[in-house]
Amino acid sequence: MGKQPWVLDVEAATLTNENYRVANWTGKNLQLVFMSLKPGEEIDLEQHNSHDQFIRIEKGEARVLMGLSEDNLNFDEKVSDDWAVLIPAGYWHKIINIGDTDLKIYTIYG
Repeated sequence: MGKQPWVLDVEAATLTNENYRVANWTGKNLQLVFMSLKPGEEIDLEQHNSHDQFIRIEKGEARVLMGLSEDNLNFDEKVSDDWAVLIPAGYWHKIINIGDTDLKIYTIYG
C-alpha cells in the first residue's frame, strides 16, 4: 500500500500483527512498518544514513542501543509500553526484546 490516503487504528494494527516485519504503507517520504519480535529476538544492528526513524512500543519491553559507531553503542535505554524511540540518520542501532512476551512495535521511516 502507499501513495494513497489511508486511515487506521495504528494501535490495533500493531497489536494484531504477528509478522516479524511487514511494510504496510510506503509513500514518497515515509514508510510505516509493523513488527512483532518474540522474546529474545532483535532487530539486528543497522544504520540508515539518509533518513530518521521513529519507533513506537505498543506492547512489551525492549533494550535500545544506539551510537555513531557500530563498535560504540553508548546510548543504552530500556523502554516499554507507550514509549517512543527517535533514531537520527547516521546512527547505528539495535532493538532487543528483553521481555517475556512478544514485542509489538511500529516504525516510521522518514
